[in-house]
Amino acid sequence: MARILAAMSGGVDSSVAAALLVKEGHEVTGAYMKNWINEENIAGDCPWQQDIEDARAVCDTIGIEFRVVNLMKEYRSRVVDYLLRGYEQGITPNPDVLCNREMKFGVFLDYAREQGFEAVATGHYARLREKEDGTIDLLRGRDSNKDQSYFLALLEQHQVRGALFPIGDLPKPRVRELAREFALPTADKKDSQGICFIGEVKMADFLRAFVPDKPGRTVDARGKTLGAHRGLHLYTLGQRRGVGVASSVPHEAYVVIAKRIESNELVVAFDRPDTPGLYAARCRVGSISRVNAPFGEEQRLLVQPRYRTAAMPARVLFFEGGAMAEVEYETPQRALTPGQICAFYDGEVLLGGGVFEEIYHPAAREVSGSLQAAGPGMTTDE
Repeated sequence: MARILAAMSGGVDSSVAAALLVKEGHEVTGAYMKNWINEENIAGDCPWQQDIEDARAVCDTIGIEFRVVNLMKEYRSRVVDYLLRGYEQGITPNPDVLCNREMKFGVFLDYAREQGFEAVATGHYARLREKEDGTIDLLRGRDSNKDQSYFLALLEQHQVRGALFPIGDLPKPRVRELAREFALPTADKKDSQGICFIGEVKMADFLRAFVPDKPGRTVDARGKTLGAHRGLHLYTLGQRRGVGVASSVPHEAYVVIAKRIESNELVVAFDRPDTPGLYAARCRVGSISRVNAPFGEEQRLLVQPRYRTAAMPARVLFFEGGAMAEVEYETPQRALTPGQICAFYDGEVLLGGGVFEEIYHPAAREVSGSLQAAGPGMTTDE
C-alpha cells in the first residue's frame, strides 16, 4: 500500500477519490491547496473557507489527517501573472490547464514528495495505464461526458508518474452514489464552475480587478461602426452573448470574429459557416509538451482545441524537436483561439498538448489585418 497525498478541493469528486483510496487500504492524507483568498474583493463567490471546512469534514468522516497547504505566492506568480499577461497581450490563456501543470502536479507534487508521499491523487476524470516499458500513458476518463484529460494536456511523464486518478473509471452518477454510500458531507454539493481553486468568480469580474477597461469601437469586417465595447480583453473569438450589438436580421446574431489590437476595435459578423475569420483549418501550435512517447515528425492525430469541443482528425507536422507544430484539420474548426490549449490524442490516449500561437484564416488580411482573440477563460467543469 502507498502513502498518498489527496488534493481536496472541498468538492464531491476529490472527496470520493480520497475515500476510495482509504477503502483500498492506502495511507492517505487530505490536503487543501490554498491558492487564493479574494483579497482584492472581486465580485462573486470565493468560498475558500467553506471549501476548507468541507474538505476537513470529509477527512474526519473517512478517518484521515487533513492539512492546508499555502501556495498563494506560487499561484500568483505561476498562474495569475501568466493569465493577466496573456489578456493584456490580447490572447486567451487557460488558467485551469496551467494550474494542473504548475500547481497540482508542479509545486504541490513537489511538496508531497518532500513530505515522503509517493503520489498525489485528484478527482480528475482521467485514467492512467502502465506500458510494458514501465512508462505511463494518460487516457480519457471512462465517462465521455465528464472526461477531463484535456486539462492535463501539458503534463509530462515525471508528473504523470506521481499522479493518481481514482475516479477515472467511473461515471459521474456513480461518484455521487459512492459519496452517499460513504456518507460524505459533500455528497450533494454542487460542482464548481469557477476558475481553478479560486471559486465562483466570473472571468470578466476577475480581470476587471487587474486589467483596466479600455473602451473602443465595435465594427463590422469593413470597418463600419456598429457599437462600442468595454475592452478587448473581455471578449472571445466566437462569442455570441454579450457582444452588445443588436442584429437587424431576424434569427441571426452577431459573433466576434476578430480583435484589431492596434486600433482597439472589436470585429463582429453574422454567425455563418462562410464568415471570414470565424472558421480555420490551419494553425501553428507552440510550447508543446508530451505525456509519454516522442512525437513523430508527421502524424495524423485527433486534435482538441478546447474543453467540450470534440477532438477532430488533423495532419500534424512537428518541428523544432517536437516543441512546435503546424496543424491542418480535415474540416475547418470554429473559433480557434491564440493562447488556448491544443491537445493531441491518439484514440483515447492523450499524447500531449501546446498553445495555439497563430491561426491562419482564409482572407484574414481583408478581415482584420492582425487577428487576435481573447475573452473569458475556461472552467474545469462546465
